[in-house]
Amino acid sequence: MTAKMDKQPAINTHNVAQLILLLAGLTAIAPLAIDAYLPAMPQMAAEFAVSIHAIELSLSLFLAGFAVGQLAGGPLSDHFGRRRIIFIGLTLFCIASMGIVLSHTLHGLWLWRIIQAIGGGMAIVNSSAVIRDISSGRDSARYLSHMAIIMMIAPLLAPLIGMICLHIAGWHSIFIVLFVYALLIGLLLYRLLPETRIQPTQTTSALRRYIEVLTHRKALAYLAAQSFTYGGLFSFITASPSVYMVYFGVSASVYPLLFGVNVLMMIVVNRINVRLLHFYDPPCLLRLGQILQVIIGVIMLLYILIIPAPALSLIVAGIMIFIGCQALIVSNAVASTVEFFPRSSATATAVLGSFGFLSGAASGLLVSSLGDGSLWPMISVMSGCAIAGLVIKTLILRSCRVNPTEKNDC
Repeated sequence: MTAKMDKQPAINTHNVAQLILLLAGLTAIAPLAIDAYLPAMPQMAAEFAVSIHAIELSLSLFLAGFAVGQLAGGPLSDHFGRRRIIFIGLTLFCIASMGIVLSHTLHGLWLWRIIQAIGGGMAIVNSSAVIRDISSGRDSARYLSHMAIIMMIAPLLAPLIGMICLHIAGWHSIFIVLFVYALLIGLLLYRLLPETRIQPTQTTSALRRYIEVLTHRKALAYLAAQSFTYGGLFSFITASPSVYMVYFGVSASVYPLLFGVNVLMMIVVNRINVRLLHFYDPPCLLRLGQILQVIIGVIMLLYILIIPAPALSLIVAGIMIFIGCQALIVSNAVASTVEFFPRSSATATAVLGSFGFLSGAASGLLVSSLGDGSLWPMISVMSGCAIAGLVIKTLILRSCRVNPTEKNDC
C-alpha cells in the first residue's frame, strides 16, 4: 500500500536559519520544563503537605513520560508527518501545563506532569528529524550544533525564570509561563514550518521502524555513546544542589552561577564543534569528545580520592570541561545515527532521545541512592558513564569491522 505523496518544500539558506531558530525554541521546552520549577519544589511540597522527595519524584516521572512521548512521536511523525505530530504534542503540553496549575493534589500533579512530558516528547523528537530531512552528513551535524547553541540559553535562564516567577506570583506562574511559551512556539511553527518529511515509497509499521534502528549495529554504538553521556549529565544535575549548596556551602544565589558556567562552556565547545566539522566527520569528533570526557572524569575521581578536602574551584573547572564535552558528543551522535535512516529519522531520533532520558533518570536515581554527603557518588557515576559509553561504543564498532558484510550495513 503506497503512502500519500506530498512535495518536499525547497529550503533556501534563509529558511534554514529561520527553521534552526524555531526548532531550537521547540527543543528548549524540555530544559525549561525540567529546570524552571526546581527552585519552587520546597514551596510546592509545603502547599501539597508532602515531603520534598514526593515533589522530586515528579521530575523522574517527567523524564520517563518524555521518553515515552519520543518513542510514540517518532514513528507517528515518520508516518503522518512532522507538523501534525508537533502540534498534537504541543497541544498536550499546553493542556497539561494548565492542568498542573489547577491541581490540588499530589497525584494530580504527577498525572498532569506525565501528560505534559508525553506531549513535549512527541513534539521535540521532530526537531532533529526536520534537520535530517533538509540536510545530511557534516551539514546535519553543523545545523544540530547551531540549534544546540541557541537551545542552551534555556537551561541557562530556566532557574532564574523559575525564581522570578516564584517570588512574583508563586509556583503556579511557572507553569503558566510554560503554557504561554509552548503556545507561542506552536503558533510560529504553524505559520513558518513546512512539512519536511521524506515520503516513503510504502508504509512501514512503527514496530518495524524500531527494529530497523535497534538492529543496526553502528546505530547502536552511537546510541550507547549518547545514552551514557546523558547519564553523566543528569548525574550532575541531580546531585549538584547538594554538592554545591550543602557540601561546599554555596549560597542559593551563587548556585545558579555555578550551574550556568557549564552551559556557557557547552556553548563555547559547540562553536568549536561547528568549526571542526569543516575538517572532520561527526564520528571522529564524537570519539574526541568521549576521550576528553573520560580523561577529565578519571582525573576528578582520582583527585577526590587522594585529596581529603577538594577545592571548589578545581571541581567546578573539572565539571565545566566534563559537561562541555557534551557538545562534541550529543550533536555528532545524533548526526551519525540519523544518517543511516533518511526515511525514518524521527524514529531514530526518538530512540536516541528516549534512551538518553531513561539513562539520565537511572543515573539520577543511582546518585540519589548512593548519596552520603560527599562528592564521591556524583563524580563516580559521571566518570563511570563516560567510561561505559566509550568502551561499549568502541566494542560495537570493532565487531562491525570484524563482520563488515552484515545486513545492517556495519
